[in-house]
Amino acid sequence: QVQLVESGGGLVQAGGSLRLSCVVSGSIGSINFMHWYRQPPGKQRELVAHISSGGGTTYADSVKGRFAISRDGTKNTVYLQMNSLNPEDTAVYSCNVNIYIGGAYRTYWGQGTQVTVSS
Repeated sequence: QVQLVESGGGLVQAGGSLRLSCVVSGSIGSINFMHWYRQPPGKQRELVAHISSGGGTTYADSVKGRFAISRDGTKNTVYLQMNSLNPEDTAVYSCNVNIYIGGAYRTYWGQGTQVTVSS
């Protein structure tokens, strides 16, 4: 069974920083791409950042220059460093991971962690 456990969310003032973590556990094979998504209140979920198995990254325009995604293969963990936070970053943040398991690549979601930025 695959589990994705996120941590690091919370309440922060505008201009502050948070670092989210998502740990993948279970009987897994190789991890392919890893994503962070977010869903602001009353809005649709959106892709925030992507990191490939080779370490290549892409970001939503709204977070470029402020957020950084990284991964640690030895810990099966993906991180999202969020700096210069503003109230528009308030959302539930979820990790999304593509894993080779059972002979195929499958995608899994974490349960989400709340990030609230006060003005």
